[in-house]
This record gives sequence, structure tokens and C-alpha cells, in this order.
Amino acid sequence: MRYILQPIPHYTSALLTAPHALFTREGGVSKGLFASLNLSYHVGDEVEYVSANRELVRTALAFDRLYAAHQVHGDQILVIEENHPVNQETEGYDALITTVPGTGLLIQQADCQAVLLSCPEQRVVAAVHCGWRGSVLNIINKTVQCLTEQFAVRPETIRAVISPSLGPCCAEFTNYHRELPAWMHAYQVRPHYFNFWAISCRQLEESGILPQHIEVAGLCTRCSRHFFSYRRASAQQNGLTGRNGSVIGLSSPE
Repeated sequence: MRYILQPIPHYTSALLTAPHALFTREGGVSKGLFASLNLSYHVGDEVEYVSANRELVRTALAFDRLYAAHQVHGDQILVIEENHPVNQETEGYDALITTVPGTGLLIQQADCQAVLLSCPEQRVVAAVHCGWRGSVLNIINKTVQCLTEQFAVRPETIRAVISPSLGPCCAEFTNYHRELPAWMHAYQVRPHYFNFWAISCRQLEESGILPQHIEVAGLCTRCSRHFFSYRRASAQQNGLTGRNGSVIGLSSPE
């Protein structure tokens, strides 16, 4: 994982050949609790600030257009096609797929994972919002299945990167017996704390992705103040905070 300061602080992975970035909370225009690169319209920030931040992200990655969904912690997948309305967040989707050149896919998160998938053979990319509910629903596998069935992608050719997100150091689930299926209990690293990075790796591998084609950023958003964290904000400011962004897309034709 490589950290880059310009034009906006972000991380990239050598695994992904598609344009992508795992952004920190820094480098934007939002103020106060949302300072500064908040990328969500749904947390109480000023609309014009969020729009400006998204434009900074789009420009930084040289996309013609940037798409996001109004995420709901579900397992529905939206395929972004050429005629999809720009600047419209379709509600109810937590994974995005596209084959359209010049298009970027944005996942908004504050402790949840963004899982970025690149399929270089078929020139298709996907971005998955995966919190614990998404893990229980196995949205990762459903997205890989969609890539396989609709776009003829071979899972062994997919490259996957898991963004900065809640680490095993901070992923506390006091009600895990009720919330998490029994197989996930094996990923408890100490009483009530779970390694969801490892859980996602297992789901990626069970979907057919090779272990050497998976990279975990390994950065905990709760620990690092370079990222927005809902859990940190819940302990300090009633949960009011911004959303980090992770983006992957396809370059415009030259």
C-alpha cells in the first residue's frame, strides 16, 4: 500500500491497474466535525461542501463522472451504464459495477470496508460497501457472482483491495451471538473483538479470488485520526462525523 500526498492525500495499491484511491479525511473543504474531505450528503454536512469534495476526488482521478449510491447496509448491486443519471444517488444499493470508460465508483464509509475489485481482462470494475451487516449477507460473494454471470469475469483474474476500516483492535461486538453467524465466531481475536479483515479475505477466497490477488490496507479507522470513524465519533460527539471515500473506475479513452 502506497501513501500519496498529491493532489489529495490517499493510498493506492500496486495490485490494481485501474485508477483508484483510498482517501483519508484530509484535503477537502468541509468544516467542523466534517473537516475536511467528507464525501457523504447524508450526515448533516453542507451540500455545497460535499459537492466540492466530490469534484476534487473526480478531478484527482481524471474521471469524466463519479457515481455513488445511497448505501443502506444491504446486498443489492447496481450496474452503472452509459445512460445512468449523473449526480443522482440511487437508494438501496451497496455495490456498484461499471464497464463505462471515464467512470468512477465511490464508496462512502466511516469504519465499514470498501472492497475494490478490478477485472483487467474484461475491463470491468466494482466497488463494494461492506460493514458487518454486509459481511453477514455476503455481499462480496454476490458481487463476484454478478461479475461472473453478467460480465464473463473469471474470479481467478480479479484483484481485490480492502480499504482502511475498523480493525480487529477496535471491532467490538458485544451482541455477536445474536448478530453474527456461528462461522464468524472463529474470527474472534479476544473476547467480543473480531477480525473482519480476515472475514472478508475468506469471503473473497471462497468466491474464487486467489489469495495473492488480495490486499488489505491494514489501517484501522477507529485508531487513526486521519480517517472519519463512526465508532470514535459515537464515543465523543454523538456519532456525528463525515465519511471517507474509496474510489475505483475506468480511464477515459485517449
